Parts: sequence; structure tokens; C-alpha cells
Amino acid sequence: MALWQIFSIAGVVAIILEITIPSGFFLNFAVAGFFTALISLYVSSITALVVDFIVISLLSIWLIRPLLVRTKDSDNSSGLDNKYIGKTAKALETITKSSGAITIYDERWDARLLNDGEDIPAGSEVKIIKNDSLVLYVEKI
Repeated sequence: MALWQIFSIAGVVAIILEITIPSGFFLNFAVAGFFTALISLYVSSITALVVDFIVISLLSIWLIRPLLVRTKDSDNSSGLDNKYIGKTAKALETITKSSGAITIYDERWDARLLNDGEDIPAGSEVKIIKNDSLVLYVEKI
């Protein structure tokens, strides 16, 4: 088996690991594996290639990892993309600072009061102000 094939397989294994365990960590080794596979087309020393793999892995961790972490932190973890913000919904249960439920587009969502104030009784119309994960914060209209 040629050296470029070995490092390409290492890159594919790292991508599979990244897909199954999405952490952004194994992606660095995939990049290193593929770059080392390209280098192995011109260099035949296994020692030099292993050193290249290690150096490229470290550079990838140093350069790419901060970008992945920054991008991950800025993502909306609920996947809602704020599509419900500003919409009107109906309270299914009394909404307090710690409990409640609303319905919007025939979907049931946990809801909480955004500000201190009176509880919102069931059946009231509410406006969605923000979301935090799978909890929508509302105020009475």
C-alpha cells in the first residue's frame, strides 16, 4: 500500500469520527491526513511524513479550531433562527416566570414570562419576545 493511501485513509477515518462525534477536533486530523497524503506524492520517507502529519495537525488545531469554536458559539442551538420572534401566540396554560405553555402554528411550546409582572392566564394572546433553546419568552398583548 502506498504512503499516500495510508494518509488518505487516516483522513477519511478522521472525517468519519468527526461526523459521529461532532467536536471539531477530528477535522484537524482529517486536514492533516489529506495534506500529508499530497506531500507523500513527493516525499518517500515515512519519518518525514509522520513529522509532517504531526506539524500539520498542530497547525490545524492552532488555526482552524478557534474558527470552529467561534462559529459553534454563535449558532442558535435550538435551530429556531428566531422565526417566532414578534409573532402572536395563544397561552395554553397559565404562564409564569417558571412555567407555562403556548401554541403557535399548531405547535406546543414551553413558555415563560420575560419580565416580572402578572401571570398570563390560559387563553390569552401573547407576543413572543425571545427564545432560549426550546423555551419561548413572552409578554401579554
